[in-house]
Amino acid sequence: MPTPKQMRKMAHDIGRRTSPVRGLAPDDDLPPEYWHALLEDAGADRDQAGPGVAGRALRLRQIPQPLLRVGCRRCGRTVEIQKVDAVRLYGPDAIWRHVGQRLLDNTCSQRTGRHEEDGCWPAYDVP
Repeated sequence: MPTPKQMRKMAHDIGRRTSPVRGLAPDDDLPPEYWHALLEDAGADRDQAGPGVAGRALRLRQIPQPLLRVGCRRCGRTVEIQKVDAVRLYGPDAIWRHVGQRLLDNTCSQRTGRHEEDGCWPAYDVP
């Protein structure tokens, strides 16, 4: 336990260490550096075949990449399939979300017997 003299010295030092620049208030505008960094981010200008909602809803014939990848957020497993093989097996009009879920479900190791807990949690990725 510090002595009263040491506590006064620590309190005095804390008062001197405050930064001269104030932080942003909730209604302040964000600095231009923030917006520049946000726009320069590699994921900011992603095309529609990305792993977002639009990429999952695409039909196989609409996806330009030759390799399709779906991972499981539950067990960490990743399944890859060539686009030509997916088209051959499921058809060109199959939706990527359904194909990816089927690929994971066919090889799922997380079987508990309860419908609510069974299966993998897909994370879609089109490299």
